[in-house]
Amino acid sequence: MVAICDLEVDVNGEEAFLLLSHQLLLTKSSLFLAAFHKFNAFGGCLRGSIVATRAKGILSSFSGRLRKLFSKPSLSSTAETSKVVFHNFPGSVRGFELMARFCYNNGKIQITPSDACLLHCVADYMEMTEDASSFPSLIKLTEVYLLGIPCWPWSEIMSALRQCQDFLPSAISSGILDRIVDSVVGRITTAGVGDATPSGSSPESSAFRFSCDTRSSISTRSGIHRAWWFEDLALLNTDMVQQVIASMVLQKVDNVMISRFLFYYLKCGAHGSPSEKRKATETAIDLLHSLDRSCVSCKGLFNILRVASSLRLSKSCHGRLENMIGSQIDQATLDSLLIPAPIGIGSLYDVSLVLRFLKSFLANVGQASMTRVKRVGCLIDSYLAEVAPDPSLEPSKFAALITILPDAARDSHDAIYRAVDLFLEVHGELSEEERMKICCAINHDKLSSESCMHLAGNPKFPSRTAVQALISQQSKLKSLLQNTDSAPPKDSKHKKNRFDNNKLDCSTDNEKLSAQLHEMQWRVTELEKICKKMQTQMAEVMKNTISNPSGSRSLPMLCSRLIP
Repeated sequence: MVAICDLEVDVNGEEAFLLLSHQLLLTKSSLFLAAFHKFNAFGGCLRGSIVATRAKGILSSFSGRLRKLFSKPSLSSTAETSKVVFHNFPGSVRGFELMARFCYNNGKIQITPSDACLLHCVADYMEMTEDASSFPSLIKLTEVYLLGIPCWPWSEIMSALRQCQDFLPSAISSGILDRIVDSVVGRITTAGVGDATPSGSSPESSAFRFSCDTRSSISTRSGIHRAWWFEDLALLNTDMVQQVIASMVLQKVDNVMISRFLFYYLKCGAHGSPSEKRKATETAIDLLHSLDRSCVSCKGLFNILRVASSLRLSKSCHGRLENMIGSQIDQATLDSLLIPAPIGIGSLYDVSLVLRFLKSFLANVGQASMTRVKRVGCLIDSYLAEVAPDPSLEPSKFAALITILPDAARDSHDAIYRAVDLFLEVHGELSEEERMKICCAINHDKLSSESCMHLAGNPKFPSRTAVQALISQQSKLKSLLQNTDSAPPKDSKHKKNRFDNNKLDCSTDNEKLSAQLHEMQWRVTELEKICKKMQTQMAEVMKNTISNPSGSRSLPMLCSRLIP
């Protein structure tokens, strides 16, 4: 007797199921053999056309999709062999085997948490609804079983979630993924989103709690604060992490804990090929961008930035990362800003990147946040001291760096003066015009007396800048004298009678004050003389500078500080 192949089923191009009159032939599995014992009860030795009708009838009696397919003229004939090809079948070979077992067992199957999601997606894909047959529908059975998800242990919920990764599109379209994710998020919030271990009310087993306690103690010793659910979610792939975190954001879970998990995921969970790491990093950046900026660690963003260059992130994703860092640059440290320049750039540090940070900060910060602006001013003053000695730093970038912040960002310009002094020391080849563009950023009214006097005698600065510093100092002294002369008398008749015994001391103090004022007036007079001399000699100085450039001076000293 010749065995006749009744139906050939190709599942996602991975495996072909051959349904014969008495057995199933396939390459990797023999799960159907037990199911086909029922076939023999109907007469396994019947002719092929009759058996084919029986095979199609059993499968289509539970599946509306197959019923529609077999009703087409191309498959309804009595040909010896019919072939069906499935694309994107949920669970691939495993999913088809479970469906066939259900069909050949008269609609009976044992459902467990490990296969409930897969069976539900298969039932949805194959349209195994109550309308499809008079037998119990697979989709109804799985719907009833999935009502118990809230009572599943945490380990089984996570197992179901990981299983959905293998057929994510079907899990999304069938709605089962939303149920599992909502259960995960609900369990996390109920147990305590930031707790080191689940609360006592959670239904986890004692073994699972012990594992959480162990991991928590490790995290404490390593100095990394992580919640009890971090490690389990870090085992998920990038697409599933995106689904879970998006649900957390919608349910208003603490953004601080979400951001901490994403940083932990990139550090401990995002492994694989460079393309997989790039996808995980871009997804994490997009999710962090959706959170409250105040809840995202600036240090963590800089850590992402350091590895982003090697991953070749998309331009838009890199822009979002820079925007997030820039919006809270006032929380950064000097070490964070000292980012090496890309290959091909002559300077030591990436000054252009810091300028983009500052532009983003100024675009996001309001005028009411002057405290934050001043904090950034102090940070940039320190940064200027580090980059100024770099002989490869372009003058235009240095000038942009010292002028980008508003004048109100600094109460004193002494730090800017010192940075400019260092920059001119190592850039002795600059022209007078280039020096003036840089020196114009100095607000002489915000310089201390010591800095003004030092600037006036500093040969590295243009003469006009030195004159401006002296004029500013003279203006300050005149203003001080005017305020002293116009100060209202504080004595009154009542005070005079009260402090009559201290009259001698007061007259002595007045004499000291008068002497100090005379001394100050003398200094102002001397400064005026110096200014007049410098004004008359300015033309000669400018001529000498043009005819004998600064190259005749001794070479500038290099900065002794080692720059990594």
